[in-house]
Amino acid sequence: MNLKNTWFRKLRRNDKINPPLNKNIGTEKNPVTEEFVISEELKKMPEQPGVYIMRNQQNEVIYVGKAVNLKNRVKQYFQSHSGHSRKVKAMVSQIKTFEYIITGTEKEALILECNLIKRYKPKYNILFRDDKTYPYIKVTTNEEYPRIFMTRKVEKDGARYFGPYTSSNEVRETINFLTKTFLIRTCKKKIGSKKERPCLNYYINKCMAPCYGGITSEQYREAVKEVCDFLSGKEKELLEKLENEMLAASQDMNFEKAAELRDKINSIKNMFQEQKVVSTTDTDDEDVIAYAIKNGTACVQIFFIREGKLIGRKYFIIDNMEEKADDEREMIVSFVQQFYDSAENIPKNILLPIEIGEEENSIEEWLEEKKGSKVYIKLPKKGEKFKLVKMVAQNAETYLDNYLKTGAVKKQQNINAIEQLMEFIGLKKYPRRIEAYDISNTGGTDITGAMVVFIDGEPASSQYRRFRIKSLSQPDDYAAMQEMLFRRFRNVYATGVTRKVQDTDDTDNKALDITQERTLNKSLDDAPEYPDLILIDGGLGHVNAAMEVIRHYNLGIPLFGMVKDDKHKTRGLVSLDKEFDLQNNKVVLSFITKIQDEAHRFALEYNKKLRSKRYSKSVLDEIEGVGNVRKRELIKHFKSVDKIKSASIEELMQVKGITRTVAENIYEFFNKR
Repeated sequence: MNLKNTWFRKLRRNDKINPPLNKNIGTEKNPVTEEFVISEELKKMPEQPGVYIMRNQQNEVIYVGKAVNLKNRVKQYFQSHSGHSRKVKAMVSQIKTFEYIITGTEKEALILECNLIKRYKPKYNILFRDDKTYPYIKVTTNEEYPRIFMTRKVEKDGARYFGPYTSSNEVRETINFLTKTFLIRTCKKKIGSKKERPCLNYYINKCMAPCYGGITSEQYREAVKEVCDFLSGKEKELLEKLENEMLAASQDMNFEKAAELRDKINSIKNMFQEQKVVSTTDTDDEDVIAYAIKNGTACVQIFFIREGKLIGRKYFIIDNMEEKADDEREMIVSFVQQFYDSAENIPKNILLPIEIGEEENSIEEWLEEKKGSKVYIKLPKKGEKFKLVKMVAQNAETYLDNYLKTGAVKKQQNINAIEQLMEFIGLKKYPRRIEAYDISNTGGTDITGAMVVFIDGEPASSQYRRFRIKSLSQPDDYAAMQEMLFRRFRNVYATGVTRKVQDTDDTDNKALDITQERTLNKSLDDAPEYPDLILIDGGLGHVNAAMEVIRHYNLGIPLFGMVKDDKHKTRGLVSLDKEFDLQNNKVVLSFITKIQDEAHRFALEYNKKLRSKRYSKSVLDEIEGVGNVRKRELIKHFKSVDKIKSASIEELMQVKGITRTVAENIYEFFNKR
């Protein structure tokens, strides 16, 4: 197809016309010198199918897309951003100019988009990368006497590639079976008219030795065809052919050949029995595609099913994915385009987990043109096919969970989350050290605080600190938070290492007097390092209380409260100026939730430890009739042993589980000693 006669590019620049995107695509010859005004250029766009190209300030291609209606599609980017994902908002903010190429049909737009994405690898397009290079079996059908061997590189060289396989051991075992069964060569010899002495493989029955001239090219090609049928999963046709040959050989009294064919048939049957049968009612070739998304990372998995048997599967990992319908649809469309653009075998059926909209017809047409026969894209809603898609999705989720546990992936995920957090709340400095604080109390007793530390997004448990709040006898989260922060920063401040910030007026601390603060135990915190970001468990009131301490020490540390919803789940961050809703940014929400949950766990753990210690040894243990349950209820009701001592019999009987006899025992124990 001559693209020059089909596609035309409309381009306006305030400096010069860029080189053509493709040598076959025509460009306007006369540069337009007026400034590129997006609102004006949108009015001039055609309502036709085509491809659009977004560029940034440096004239780099940052996104390539296709559309049935170019004008409507591109306008959507510059209208209200409320429905856009974080990625789209970031992309739109960088767009300085755009171009478009009109195409004759949607299918042509799809092909052109594929080529441009491969060429430019734009920053905001979904680019599929595998977590490793999978092995393939290569049959060099482009040679007169084809070879069979393992490769990790698929090229358009006329050879046939089968796979991908999940392990190189599996490939080696398969090749070994094929050479034993079909006697196909694996060497790199160039076979000409001159006969050569055969190698060892010929003598151990692993090669037909075409180099020696013991077999014609046609006979050898027939064996290669059988190998390709086997690798394509065409078990039924291959076995039927071999059985017919075996029957004909036995009828011709060629029992030696019949025995060889019998052994070959048995070997093939045994090999196929090891493959997983996933369909017994439909033997059409099909690929099943599904995906899973977690913590901003997606895993797309494809199962290759031939003749009702699972012959292989492959995984692809995508970072910076959001759980939005439009993003998920774009991901699946991009996967189908990029995967089948270089695929050796295109099946009759492709099963998808979600609708892909108006692009389905153009993708089917494109695949049919590549395959040379009908291709169907299906979305199963029930039955065996639906269960198959669900199984692939479950496999994708399991693989993704394991992938996310690897150290390098976790590190990169943390960096991505922190960078998104910086952008979301407007931090200018990378918060390498994040400290989070939480308060835990039980009805006024054992009030505790906890500080957890995250360095580069990972918990640094050796730097955690516990605080036993001593200035309070009644619950007061604001005052407890202030005491904890005073004790955290006083030792750092005492070293003389202060942060340079703008002068601020000291704020009187109503919850905790400074002279009282100096009397507190100084040994609880000796951490010398300032955090880059402080997060506290609580809302605006907690933030106000905490900021008094920050101002007192003249610290320039950003501080935010971690806010929860009615179900006690993290929902956002709050500062003195505004609240940030994290519901639409799953990556940041997951990161903040991880920190808040860890702070809560550590604070609660210390509180339970103190309570357990107090309950385990008490003067109440000496009283007849008072066991652990009654002791716990007494402490819970009266808050302290001193109040139990001064209680009357009637007051003691108000406690759950305390009878008159037990109440009299308690009263007599404390008043007759």
